[in-house]
Amino acid sequence: MNGHVHTVLCSILAPSPALNYERVIVDTPDDDFLEIDVSEQKTRSPVAILLHGLEGHSKRYYVTQLGEQLFARGFSIVSINFRGCGSKMNRQRKFYHSGETEDLHTLFNWVDREYPGMPMFCAGFSLGGSALMNYLKEHSTHHPLKAAATISTPFHLENGSHNLEKGFNKLYSIRFLRTLVKKLEEKRKQFPDLPAYSGSTLYEFDDQVTAPIHGFESAEDYYHQCASYFFMDKIKTNTLVVHSKEDPMCPFKWTPIDDIRKNPFTEPCFTEKGGHVGFWSLPGGWLNETVADYFKSFI
Repeated sequence: MNGHVHTVLCSILAPSPALNYERVIVDTPDDDFLEIDVSEQKTRSPVAILLHGLEGHSKRYYVTQLGEQLFARGFSIVSINFRGCGSKMNRQRKFYHSGETEDLHTLFNWVDREYPGMPMFCAGFSLGGSALMNYLKEHSTHHPLKAAATISTPFHLENGSHNLEKGFNKLYSIRFLRTLVKKLEEKRKQFPDLPAYSGSTLYEFDDQVTAPIHGFESAEDYYHQCASYFFMDKIKTNTLVVHSKEDPMCPFKWTPIDDIRKNPFTEPCFTEKGGHVGFWSLPGGWLNETVADYFKSFI
C-alpha cells in the first residue's frame, strides 16, 4: 500500500465521527472572527485544540477521529476553522497560511480564559502543523500549551509546493486550487483591489495572492520565513512529530531529521507507511491513540 493509497482512500472512505459540538464565534483583534467547534466534558478537564490542513475544516475525518479519541480519553475538544474555512467568509482581507500565528494566539488565549487552570494541548495536521510550529518558535516558552503534536507537516514549503505539481500530486494541487480560487473571487467582490490569480499552480497562487495579502514579498519570501525545516531545533515545547516515510505530498526527504532527533523537546515518530495524514491501520486508530497517549503522558 503506497502513500497515495493511504492519503486518498482515508480521505474518501474514512468515517467522520459526529461529536456533539457547539459552534462558537471567537472575535479577533482586527474585527474579524474565528469559527470553532467545542465539545466539552461535563467536568473540568484538559483541553485539546485541533488544527486542520490546507482547505480543510473542523469536520474533516482526521480532525473528528482524533477529537473522538481524545474526548473518550477525557479531553474537551476545540477545533478551529481557519479564516474562510468555516460556514461563512471572514470579514477582513486576510485568509490563513502556513505561518499564521496571530489567530492561534487569539484562540489559545480564548481557551485559556474559558478553561482557567486546565492543561492545554494542540495537534496540527499538515498546514495546521506548520502554523503550530511557527507559533511555538515565535513564542518560545511563553504560551499556555503543555505539549503539542504535528502530523504530516510540510517542513520545506518551497520544495513541497513544487512537489505538488509532479505526477499524481497534481490532482491534489487542482483540488486545493479549486476552492482557493473560488474563495478569492468571493472575497474580491468585497475587496476589488485584492490581487487576482492568473496562474495554474499552488506556487503561483502563493506568489500572486497569499504572499502579497499577508505581507510577504513573494512566494519564496513566504516559504522561507515560514518553513519549519529551518527552525525545528528552536522548538522549546514538548512536541510529537509524526511523519510517514512515504508521504507523497510532503516527502520525508525534506524532514529535518537530525534537528528533530537532537532537540530534547521534539519526539520523532517516523513511520514506514501512512501517506499524508491518512495513517490507515489494523486495528484502526493507531494515529489517534498515539497522539492521545502522548498528551496523556503530560497530565
